[in-house]
Amino acid sequence: MIEPGLRERKKARTRELIAETARTLFAERGFEAVTVAEVARAADVSQQTVFNYFPTKEDLVFWRLEAFEAELLGAIRDRPAGEPVIAAFGRFVRRPRGLLAERDAAARARLAGITRTIAESPALLARERQTLARYTASLAALIAEEQGAGPGDIAPTVAANALMGVHHALVAQARAGLLAGTPHTALARRVVEQADGALALLERGLSGYAVRRADGG
Repeated sequence: MIEPGLRERKKARTRELIAETARTLFAERGFEAVTVAEVARAADVSQQTVFNYFPTKEDLVFWRLEAFEAELLGAIRDRPAGEPVIAAFGRFVRRPRGLLAERDAAARARLAGITRTIAESPALLARERQTLARYTASLAALIAEEQGAGPGDIAPTVAANALMGVHHALVAQARAGLLAGTPHTALARRVVEQADGALALLERGLSGYAVRRADGG
């Protein structure tokens, strides 16, 4: 009974070691300049071990973002009856996370390094766009299922793109502020203010759409 837990903890430590090693190298030299083989050597593991945990090189940077999709969809799926989708999305997107939520200065510095790595890498920016598109499609599918939308109904896709557009714009805002050296507290406040303004803009057009029914649909 104990052994599987120990194995899982060991795997988690190995994954963390590889990812942190990669991110350090990427921050120092840039994503494109570092090979997976170099990451493996620095982490003292085989190259195959790296690929066992991270199927692509980009996964070394983005692997934690897999939880974001589940968190987003859960926030929408579990909203109270009678609540429009934009209200649940607003609570979700206003919640500080990542760099803006981190209070430890050393941890913020590591996250800032990751942010700069992404901003300077065409490959990582392309992967980020692909990931955002997947999140948007998942959100559209959830809304369509809830609302009983037919195959020809584009409203769920329109709503999902509008909502995720807010998220994407806020990420860009936070990234630009970070790269410009904006203090952490001021940047966090600015992002929340921008979120409020963007959501208020959408609410004027989406406030009556996708209201959750009492039966859960």
